[in-house]
Amino acid sequence: MASFVPRLSFPNQLSLPRSYFLGHHAAGLSKMKTMLSSIDLIIECRDYRVPLTSRNPLFEQSLAGRERLTLYTKKDLGSSGGAADRKREEIIRSWHSPSTVLFTDHKSKKDIKTVLKYVKEYAAHAQSIMGSRIMVVGMPNVGKSSLLNALRLEGVHRAKAAFTGAQPGVTRKIASGVKIVEKDEEKGTDNVYLLDTPGVFIPYVPNAESMLKLALVGSVKDTIIAPVTLADYLLFHINKNYPWTNIYDDYCLQTNDVVEFLEGVCRKTGRLGKGGVPDLDAAALWIIQRWRQGYLGTFVLDEITQDGLEKHTREETVTSLHQARKQKKEVQRARAKLRHNEGG
Repeated sequence: MASFVPRLSFPNQLSLPRSYFLGHHAAGLSKMKTMLSSIDLIIECRDYRVPLTSRNPLFEQSLAGRERLTLYTKKDLGSSGGAADRKREEIIRSWHSPSTVLFTDHKSKKDIKTVLKYVKEYAAHAQSIMGSRIMVVGMPNVGKSSLLNALRLEGVHRAKAAFTGAQPGVTRKIASGVKIVEKDEEKGTDNVYLLDTPGVFIPYVPNAESMLKLALVGSVKDTIIAPVTLADYLLFHINKNYPWTNIYDDYCLQTNDVVEFLEGVCRKTGRLGKGGVPDLDAAALWIIQRWRQGYLGTFVLDEITQDGLEKHTREETVTSLHQARKQKKEVQRARAKLRHNEGG
């Protein structure tokens, strides 16, 4: 039997939507800017599985002037703790040097205690008589509200204060400050309050594959991109990361064919329509959720290299849909002019 050969590349999806910048994203960002003068520290959350793609340049532009902690969330969904994972984290830290970078799994008390320790040390250094106010920002569904709830539980032993969900858009307004650290006169620290904010998407995604990555990790609603297309992209990455081990052998043999894969899922899970026809969309949504929960491998979707951040930043030259349309029209005009000149 011939050994399985995974696909080396994924077909370009030219018809994919390239934006998910909604009204409450723009309103939330505008409100954040007006509140900057009362904020001491910004915690920017990025998804560990897409450390480059979940970076939003709007935060660099709009929230400059405040000290920032970059926090990579959902580490357990992208890392198995091996040597390659540790090397990746060293590279990511080097991108931000000399600023502090932390990696968290919200279910890990150890990680949350590390974040809380950083917050307390920052508050002690700030010595604010009114208490420190921290704003947590990030792309949709990167774990901001989960972070707030975990810090509140660990810091002041109180139940969650923010709603969370599997789909983006649960938080639509900036909440009032939630206390995560009590005043400690012996240590000279005051109260620390954390403000949850709505996720803010990029106005225009530079390339289609980045849109697929953001959709796969849940930064856009599952209705925006066809579930089968998204499942195909997931299958591509599973095979790429596990070429010698079939981690979906409950459903079918190793394959590059998403229909074969999803039909196997349908047979195994009973997702069949009238006449026993496989419901591929239902199977695709189910399998995507399984991966998001950590049941189909732990890996990172972005390519992490020493110059990765620099390369990614260059791709962000188009930062809005308006600019992208303008750029497209300029290219079309230039081509039309060239044809006219050649014809003349």
